[in-house]
Order: sequence, then structure tokens, then C-alpha cells
Amino acid sequence: MDILNFYSEVIRNIEKGELNSLSSLQLDKPDFFNWVEDIFYPMNVLKHGNSDALIWKYKNSKKVFSFEAIYKLSNQLVNYIRKHGGQKGDIIYSVLPLIPENWISILATIKGGFIIMPTATNLTVHDLLYRFNTLLPQIIIAHIDHADLIDEAEKKLGAQIGLKIIVGGQKYGWNSFEDIHDEERDASTVRTKSDDPFLYFFTSGTTGLPKIVVHTHFTYLFGHLTTSSWLGCQRGDIHYNISSPGWAKFAWSSFFAPWNCGTTIFANQTDSFIAKEQLEAMEEFKITTFCGSPTVIRMLIQEDISIYNLSLRSCCAAGEPLNPDVIDKWEKATGVAIRDGYGQTETTALICNLPGNDLKPGSMGKPTFLYDIGIFDDDGNEVPPLEEGVICVQLNTMKNNGLFIEYLNDKERTSLVFRHNLYYTGDKAYKDEEGYVWFVGRNDDIIKASGYRIGPFEVESALIEHEDIVEAAVIASPHPIRGYVVKAFIMLREGVSPGKMLADNIFSFAEKRLANYKVPRIIEFPDSLPKTISGKIRRIELRVNEAKHRLNPTDKEHEHFHKKY
Repeated sequence: MDILNFYSEVIRNIEKGELNSLSSLQLDKPDFFNWVEDIFYPMNVLKHGNSDALIWKYKNSKKVFSFEAIYKLSNQLVNYIRKHGGQKGDIIYSVLPLIPENWISILATIKGGFIIMPTATNLTVHDLLYRFNTLLPQIIIAHIDHADLIDEAEKKLGAQIGLKIIVGGQKYGWNSFEDIHDEERDASTVRTKSDDPFLYFFTSGTTGLPKIVVHTHFTYLFGHLTTSSWLGCQRGDIHYNISSPGWAKFAWSSFFAPWNCGTTIFANQTDSFIAKEQLEAMEEFKITTFCGSPTVIRMLIQEDISIYNLSLRSCCAAGEPLNPDVIDKWEKATGVAIRDGYGQTETTALICNLPGNDLKPGSMGKPTFLYDIGIFDDDGNEVPPLEEGVICVQLNTMKNNGLFIEYLNDKERTSLVFRHNLYYTGDKAYKDEEGYVWFVGRNDDIIKASGYRIGPFEVESALIEHEDIVEAAVIASPHPIRGYVVKAFIMLREGVSPGKMLADNIFSFAEKRLANYKVPRIIEFPDSLPKTISGKIRRIELRVNEAKHRLNPTDKEHEHFHKKY
């Protein structure tokens, strides 16, 4: 079976809902693969060129792009880059808000054989300088709002980026994105080997400085068939994934997975997240399939969703664990079950709850069809059901999947995760007797207190069931006698004021839902929680600050409320 027929067969199974049969499908890796020309063009442009590929909204503005139109715009960008000296293998940084140029740039990157590095728009000069020092691009495509910061970082580095393309205005030293419209609308395709890199991500992990994840043409783009099966998108759907460009979730659910299925992508650019406006847009544009982080879901369910005439038929959540309380509230509000999924910047969808399968609230689901996944200890031994270990991908099964190939120029970090013929995700979990996977926490987030091992997710899930709590982060806080105790950082819903009475109420609430050793002993109500660009809470930053406060107890920004032992 060639790759186009393989894709077509997978998509047919997704449309028919026959997802459990996907594991029987196998494909040998081809020598050459270019997703734009081998999949996107024949499946979407050639057969459905006039269908809507992208609907973009910003305030009162709207733009709609057909598959044919966005393909030809990407051809024009390829030609423009080549005319200005761009060559196969050149690195392109894209620093763009949620605008159509993101989709055009990624298509052009793949077709032209370039390597794209999506970069978040909320970075500082310091952040950009670190990235440029680590890997300076030959080309950068950026919005005018970020051009000054890029110029400043470039100046401090003392090196020049060869081609700088600006979107949304004019600036000295930059070429205008608008000039691509003068180029030919057809472009030749570079033959890209399956193992050629095409995508770099600076990870936004919980520990250490960002490292560069390397994805190749075949593994990553083929691997997103698992993401497509999880989302359950079909041609004719309008899919909305709330995500910002610059991190992997955008590539997952705002690009490859829906366009594998010929689905229309909806992009709602906003200046700030307002739950009411999000729900209004979902109603207006008749969103049928939806994906968002649990943080987004928690904010949406603060509204009265019942007043909106939504068209949802499939909902997913990923980016952080999804607790049962949120699942229950979402289904009661929308009538649609929200299905959890799990993966990493280094992978495509590894584990998920497929459409139509039985859900176990709180479980991430079962391994997806391209991956052989088990729970292993640090010595490479698979552990039995209900025993905690690390989620690992088995590498000796001859299955093609969506794993990255390395951390760029970092053999030490690469060797730490690829060992024992396994890929170690670094996430703790266990499998039950039916094969469902239950998340416990990051290896480095596990709390050891009074001789017990405590997963922060379980504590956080219990806390956010409190009616006044919107978000919670749990870490280990140093204690002179017990070694460490559990401390909770809590964000309250609007209109609720922190204080001792509320803290005592939360302590009592937790005692009724958690084993005594898991109950937080300290509560702090911060103004905000530190997060990665992908919206994940940076517990490492909380731990570092906590250690500093213990060394200098007078250096406290907020009052700490203690539970009596």
C-alpha cells in the first residue's frame, strides 16, 4: 500500500468510526516524503480545492481561504524565499500571532524543503537572544509588533539574519510579506527525504533551559494520523483548537490533524481570552469539533453555556491532565463528552480516548495505533498493572510512529530519554487491568513528604472541585522536621478574596477528599501562576521561589496559611 492510499484508508476508518481497527494497518517508510505534495495537494487541493480550508476572525474582520487559495499563496512564498537566496535546509523562525500567515508559512516550509521553528510571540529580548545564540536562523518571518525586539536581539548578538520578512507593516531592513503576491502561483517541489528534518521546537518543559526537538518529514507528519484519529474530524467539520502559534499543540490540532482529514480550521485571534466571546464565536461559526486545554475548559464552564446554541459533536482536551470534575461539568453544560489525550512536544498523540470508546473519567485513555506504549521502571522493566512507572514508547516493534529523532546538538539529553530500547517520556503513570492509562505526574514533580510519594495532579484535581478555586498548583515545601510538606498555590474565582477563613475552609474541603498525607499543609494565594508558553504550570519556578523563601522567611510576597498538624 502506498502512502496516499494508506492515508485515505485511515481517514475512511475515522469517518466510519472504525477506529479500533487502525492498529492492523501498517506502512513501510518511503525513501522520500513531502506531506504538502504527497498528501495535502491530492487529498485537499486537487479534489476539494474550492472547499474552505481556513476561516480566520479578528474582532469584526473575517477572511476565508479555500484549499486551492492557501496552497497557491504558499507557492508564492516559496518562490519569494528562493528569489532572495533561500535554499533547502535553511532555518526559518516564525514569530507570528494567530494570523493566516502561520498556515501559509508552514505549507511553504514543507514544500520548499526548509526547516521551520515556530516561536512564541510573548518572548523577551533575553529569550530571543538565547534562541539566536543557540541556533541563528537564515530567515525570519515576524509580525511588525515583534520586529523591534528581534532587531534588538540581533544587534546584541552581533550577527545578522539573512532574510527578514515582516507582516502587518513596513520597517527598515525588512522585506514585506505582501510582496509575495507578485510571485508565480506555481512552485517546484524539493524532493525531501523521509528522514530530513523540517521542524524544530524549543521545548517549554518544567526543568532546565529550553532544548531543541528535531522532527523529520515522515515521522512527524505521518505520526499525526494518531492525532487525527483522536480529534475525530471529518470533511465538512469546522474545527476549533484554542492554541497560540509557537508551541506543539498548534501544529497538532490547528494544522496537521484537521487538514489530514480535509477539515475546515477556525482561527479566532483575540487580544485576550474572554470566555463569553469564545462561546459566542463557537456559536456564530457553528464549530463542530473543539479542542482546548483543561485551563481553557475550566474558564469556559464558569459561564452559563446553556444559553449558547452550540453545534458541537466532538470535544477533546490536552496540554495538561483533565480531572473528572471538569469532564462532568463540561458534559452537563454541552451534552458532549470531552475526551482526554496525551502527548508531548517530542511526539504526536500517544494516548487518548477515541470517539465512541468507553470513557473512564480521569484516565487519559489507551495507547494510539502507531505506538507501542507501556509503563516501565528506570531499569527498562515493564511494570505490572496498577504499579506506577514511567510512560515509555517501545522502539523495537518495527512500527513507524511520530517520535522526534533527537535534541539538537545535545547527545547527553538525547541519551537520557532514549535508553533500554525505549523512549522515556518522563511522565509517571500506571495502567489498569483494562489497559487504560492514569496520569500521576512528572518525574521531577513527584512530592516526597513524610515518607510518602504524592502526585501533584491528584491533589490539584481535588482542590479545583472547590467552588471558589479556578486553578491550583501543588509542590513540596521544605519542612524542618518532615523534610517536605505539600503546599498549594491557589487562584480564586473573580470576586472571592483570600484570607484565613477561606484557607481553613479549603483545608477542611481537602481533608474530606484526600488521604491525610496528601492534604496540603500550606496555602498561598498568588496573583498569578508561572506558566510555560503552552499554558502549563511551571512547578519548578514555584519550587525555586519556595526554596528562596525558606532561606529568607521575611522575603515573602504573600501571606502563607498553615494547617495545624
